[in-house]
Amino acid sequence: MIPSGLDIAFAPMLPWWGIAALGVASLLIVGLALWRRARGAWWRFAALGILLLALANPSVIAEQREAQKDIALLVVDRSPSQRIGERMGETDAALVEIRNRLARMQNLEVREVETGSTGGGLSSDREGTQLMTAAEQALANIPRRRLAGVIALTDGQVHDTQDAGELPGAPVHTLLTGQRGEADRRLVIHQSPTFGMVGKEVAIRLSVEDESVAQGTPVTLTLRRNGEAAQTAEVPANEEVEVAVMLDRGGQSIVEIDAEQGPRELTLINNRAVLSINGVRDRLRVLLVSGEPHAGERTWRNLLKADPSVDLVHFTILRPPEKQDGTPIRELSLISFPIRELFEVKIDEFDLIIFDRYKRRGVLPRLYLGNIAEYVRQGGALLIAAGPDFASPISLFQTPIGDVLPAEPTGQTTEEGFRPIISELGRRHPVTAELSGAGRPGEQPGWGRWFRVIDTAPRSGTVVMEGGGRPLVVLDRVGEGRVAQINSDHMWLWARGFEGGGPQAELLRRIAHWLMKEPELEENDLRAHVQGDQLMIERRSLEPAAETVSVTLPSGETVEVALTEGGQGRATGSLTVEEAGLYRLTDGERTRLVTVGAVNPLEYADVRTTATRMGPIAEATGGGLAWIAEDGMPDIRRVAPDRRTSGQDWIALRENGDYVVTGVLNLPLLPALLTLLLALGALLAGWLRESR
Repeated sequence: MIPSGLDIAFAPMLPWWGIAALGVASLLIVGLALWRRARGAWWRFAALGILLLALANPSVIAEQREAQKDIALLVVDRSPSQRIGERMGETDAALVEIRNRLARMQNLEVREVETGSTGGGLSSDREGTQLMTAAEQALANIPRRRLAGVIALTDGQVHDTQDAGELPGAPVHTLLTGQRGEADRRLVIHQSPTFGMVGKEVAIRLSVEDESVAQGTPVTLTLRRNGEAAQTAEVPANEEVEVAVMLDRGGQSIVEIDAEQGPRELTLINNRAVLSINGVRDRLRVLLVSGEPHAGERTWRNLLKADPSVDLVHFTILRPPEKQDGTPIRELSLISFPIRELFEVKIDEFDLIIFDRYKRRGVLPRLYLGNIAEYVRQGGALLIAAGPDFASPISLFQTPIGDVLPAEPTGQTTEEGFRPIISELGRRHPVTAELSGAGRPGEQPGWGRWFRVIDTAPRSGTVVMEGGGRPLVVLDRVGEGRVAQINSDHMWLWARGFEGGGPQAELLRRIAHWLMKEPELEENDLRAHVQGDQLMIERRSLEPAAETVSVTLPSGETVEVALTEGGQGRATGSLTVEEAGLYRLTDGERTRLVTVGAVNPLEYADVRTTATRMGPIAEATGGGLAWIAEDGMPDIRRVAPDRRTSGQDWIALRENGDYVVTGVLNLPLLPALLTLLLALGALLAGWLRESR
């Protein structure tokens, strides 16, 4: 501690205006005495002055001060872009040299902070390098009077300079790694939809930016959708273009886009973009053909009309060709069945075709029934709700449609009460698994009975429900399409609440969605989602088996995750995720892509070393900017606060000279006894002068 900071302070015994009034009165008295040439006037003036000064009560204050070290903040960029090329080595070498130089400086404390290092969380890449934010947080604990300056070691790719708060009142110096004039090819997504209509194309606006090639140079793009076979397209470099992608399924679709390697590359990571687009169906177009009026017909119609997303076209054959009752056509409130328009011209426009108790009556020629079978093979959906005629010679099975049906009628129909039960495979199939009221295996379900089942022999597909020991609901895949066969026309009993009813609406909804290939109802599927820092994996299958799933991490490493059988056709496992990006899962047959965190990191949007982001901050604070790989390490100096803090090959830290007061010594200038003696002495001297 050093005594310094001497000062004179006043603690007046009277208000200053009172002392001023006494001073004026004293001057008048002394002035009158001098005007009358009285002897001893000056001594009286001295006595009054001493008394007035005593009333002001002056004292000498001496502060005990302790010098405080200045603080230099060193901010080190450890973001992923710093790992490109030799940047990290340049950073480490520069860091060692800076530490050594600053350690030799007197009265200086060095604090360090890193930004962008691993462990920043899955969302760290989404926000890029937050160097200024890290600096502001560190500066919050540093008194600004002690701040000597900030030195940042970075490649210049800092993404929070626009959001930086108040700049520190000290120089911010930037030392850049990397080289001037770097070039790199980058795939930039300007606009992409978050959802699109199934069966239609969505437009993605993008550009391939590359300073090393001329504008318009052809660049090959590779596109993959949900890990399927790749497609290629050529786009001009350095121009914004539009690329179309077809959505062929509902739910999430992962689109990968890769640009071919350029002549000069810093990294290939930013040659790739991953997009997540949700496929939604505009409206479900359903064609319902009822072979004849019956009790279940209205149930079908009410169910489909109640769904606002369904466009229903319903025809009921009220007057078959063999019906001859003599009623004139003009008196029938019927419309002709537009056979050709529905089953030849517009058949591909329907998402689902339902035949409800339809039988061969010559209404639909074999040619059009063959069109329906081909429609299924090409990806269409067909639902057969069979009635008693399905077991007769005029069965729909005896037409070309029979080639795509999974169960063949035996010619027998059983009409006795039974409760539909879920089969063993049905308890694993998502269409019938966990249906309300199904009960446990071996138990009778809690829903009402049906009274008719058409006996069939399954040829293919999966029997998910049984009635009286016979196949009741059979699901099958045919070519690119799907078929569902319900071997009874008594589902309407559930809709009427007979014996408590049953989940007919949920069952039919699931069957329709399975026919429409909705991902959540796939019976053999691999799926995953992120929950916290865990990648939750689920494998659905009809056959129980202990399995493992291979997971390819964004870094390219592959790990095996064991799955545990959990019932209801599910096997689950989990993996702790630490990297943001695209995870690729495969069980050998199916592949699933899952995005975790930022799949198109801002950190890799542009990895070229640049001075454009930190340059304005350095200029505004008087700091310097240097390319250490090319220009070498600048000299580091200490300068006074009013001097320049950077030059062509040097940077400086301020010498603030800050201190804290550890004690205060207060000494009165006029102690009471001394004041009394001086005042009496002056008065005595004045009296002696007058007495002569």
